[in-house]
Amino acid sequence: MNIIVSGCGKIGSTIVESLVLEGHDVTVLDMNPAVVEEITNIHDVMGVCGNCTDCETLKDARVADARVFVAVTGSDELNMLACFLAKRMGARHTIARIRNPEYNQSSLVFLRQQLDLSMAINPELLAAQELYNILKFPSAVKIETFSRRDFEMIEVRLKPDSVLNGMNLITMREKYDAKVLVCAVQRDNEVFIPDGNFVIKGGDKLGITATPTEFLKFFKALSVYQKQAKDIMILGGSRIAYYLAQMLVRGGSNVKIIDRDAEVCQRFCDDIPKATVIVGDGAQQELLLEEGIKDTEAFVSLTGMDEQNILISVFASSLNVPKVISKVNRDELFNLAENLGLDTIVSPKKITSDVLLRYVRALSNSFGSNVETLYHLMDDKAEAIEFRVSPEFEWVNIPLKDLQMKKNIIIAGIIRERKPMIPTGNDCIMANDRVIVIAAGQRLQELSDIIKKG
Repeated sequence: MNIIVSGCGKIGSTIVESLVLEGHDVTVLDMNPAVVEEITNIHDVMGVCGNCTDCETLKDARVADARVFVAVTGSDELNMLACFLAKRMGARHTIARIRNPEYNQSSLVFLRQQLDLSMAINPELLAAQELYNILKFPSAVKIETFSRRDFEMIEVRLKPDSVLNGMNLITMREKYDAKVLVCAVQRDNEVFIPDGNFVIKGGDKLGITATPTEFLKFFKALSVYQKQAKDIMILGGSRIAYYLAQMLVRGGSNVKIIDRDAEVCQRFCDDIPKATVIVGDGAQQELLLEEGIKDTEAFVSLTGMDEQNILISVFASSLNVPKVISKVNRDELFNLAENLGLDTIVSPKKITSDVLLRYVRALSNSFGSNVETLYHLMDDKAEAIEFRVSPEFEWVNIPLKDLQMKKNIIIAGIIRERKPMIPTGNDCIMANDRVIVIAAGQRLQELSDIIKKG
């Protein structure tokens, strides 16, 4: 598929890398020649240097042949105009990054209609939503939702002295009466799709699927359940912090925001009057202690510097703050953060890349199944994909135990008429089901890819 990506910053570069790994023909477009040169040296892509709203530049990028045009420059207005022109010049689908909080939902709907946008993505809003989900269920390090939130997958890191240490999954199911499925396990740098005999070890990261109610039962049975965080301290007055604070205040939480910029703090005061806003340098431990970091239920570091987020989060962890979350965008700092004991890390660029890949895969397959949701899991070593099954799917009404499925793939859930279930070998895939598949070490374009051919 021919895809043009305009804007090669953090978000754009991550999107390009993901699309190249998917095997698409990608053209990058940026005004900075050094950026274009760097990305074309790293990836097998075409590069065009120029303004994405210039018709001649768009012609050079062969926009008329583009199946998808993605505009993720630093300017919302530039992205919208570029998508409008690209659509007029022949691009079939257009996606714009629009992240200014002034564009509310009704404004975005109007803009999408008038500009004929296929999708508007807001990385900061997506990241804030993920943070909000985690703060509602702090026992998890990551939460992904499927089929209108009827079904969830969480990642949880086991402590070395966990009661599950040394227990196989069959025994776990027998001992704890909860309908959950451990569908992926990360141990060091290796990811497993486990069977019932798989033995869990302390320190493992587990990927578990279930309904929200069953998750609650399971974690309470393990005595590791953490109640929803209600007193939250946010460091950094970023866009993510703005969206997150709004969500938390609406949900009844007590929110304290710290930022060194007085103008930023004033905007927070004006727009979110129920939040407590402090002007100050959050890198100063004394300030955090004065503002009650020891008594807070959750600490979220959202400054513009990954290193600062990591270091201050380590400090918060040393004070035994129950839930600590860091924003980290640079890939090379992910392992460092985890090695320092930070297990809940959010990356806006990765969240955005997943959303865009889901859309592109949905365009790639339209016979038999379609991609509804896509997430990268276990440090990008596995995928969770929700497919919608059409009547043309070849393997409907066949018990799962009779399907010849590829290795390192598991059907983690089926939603039928909005009723979620953990499937057994006797269950079948039916037309109009939503099927959640976990795959390690491979990419699935459509549901039939889970079946061994020949």
